[in-house]
Amino acid sequence: MACFIVPATEAVVTTIVTKIVEMKEKDKLTETGTVEVSEKKTGFSRKLKWLNGLLWGGSALLAFEHLWHGEITPFFPFLTAASNPADAAEMLHEMATSGVAMAVLVTLVWGGMVLASTLIEKKSVSPKKSTEV
Repeated sequence: MACFIVPATEAVVTTIVTKIVEMKEKDKLTETGTVEVSEKKTGFSRKLKWLNGLLWGGSALLAFEHLWHGEITPFFPFLTAASNPADAAEMLHEMATSGVAMAVLVTLVWGGMVLASTLIEKKSVSPKKSTEV
């Protein structure tokens, strides 16, 4: 019914955080005048954009699916479940269970992506040891 609202809300928050982090990274770059990190290292704002893409894309697909099934209407209250109290309680329960679970799962997948990216970056930056005999 409205499970897509939870990941969409997280997407709004992470988009705002991404903009703030981008501004801080830009300010740090202009203050120092040099790039302190390796060219191979991915900035945190870029990694947050990955999370934004996952959240916005998933939320859009879920919203389309709910629209397709007639659970979203173009007039107030927009969600058919919000029109009566019994359905509203069920909708809030779905948001608290399915919506939160989806948002957490997407965030955990993103965390795995960030971890893998960090490990790959460390491996490519670390000096290679020679194995001469």
